[in-house]
Order: sequence, then structure tokens, then C-alpha cells
Amino acid sequence: MFGKKNPPPIKSLIAEGTLVEGDLQFAEGLRLDGQVRGKVLASVDGPSILVISEHAVVEGSVAADHIIVNGRINGPVLARQMLELQPKARITGDVTYQNLEMHLGAIVHGTLIPQLESTPPQVAIALQANVANDHDKNS
Repeated sequence: MFGKKNPPPIKSLIAEGTLVEGDLQFAEGLRLDGQVRGKVLASVDGPSILVISEHAVVEGSVAADHIIVNGRINGPVLARQMLELQPKARITGDVTYQNLEMHLGAIVHGTLIPQLESTPPQVAIALQANVANDHDKNS
């Protein structure tokens, strides 16, 4: 996924029992064990990884390069490079991805939209903006 480079480090943690109300933007890596009511968006300035653990819940749009889900997302998802849906993943919303790994038990209530590897970066950024705008319309 990240080629010859190591994945970015996870430098931030939203712990279980924590509720964030509002949009969250991060760089590099974020592990989410708590709950977010708002957008969770990775910076497009460098590689990013987002881990949404088994007990985590996101009520809003999500966008990052590499997303690993084992919790719940209620909103659109944009995985600019890789989306991993682990067995307890539950997504309600459209999912745009470049590469997808889906384990037995994962559920998506929405449309799966493959993004071709040849998609120019500006199109990927526009998709991220659409994910964010979709959340704004539904709020």
C-alpha cells in the first residue's frame, strides 16, 4: 500500500469513552476507539492511516489514504488507497475506495464505488470534498 515506505505512525488516539463533537482533521495516523460526531478527515499533504476499532463509532464522513474499520461508520467513506473492513465493521453510507479487503461478517449498507488507480490526485481531492459536503447536507 505504501510501497517501499513504512506506513505513517499512529500519533493520535481518541480513547474509548471519549466523545468528540465536531470535525476532526489529522495528519499521518489516528486510532479511534471512542466516538466522533463530525467529519474525520486526513490531510492530503502526506500518507495517512485511520484505524477505527471495534468499539468506535463515527457519525459523519471519513476520508484517509488507508482506512481499517472494525467499528461503525454512519456516513460516506473515501479510502484514497486502501480500505480494510474487518469482521465487525458496519458502514452505513457510500464507500469510495481504490483497493478493498473485506472480511467475512463486515457489512456495508450503501454503494461500493471503485476508484481507478489512474484517477488523478485532483479528482481524489474532489471526491474527499464531496464526502465532506454530503455530510454537511445530512447534518
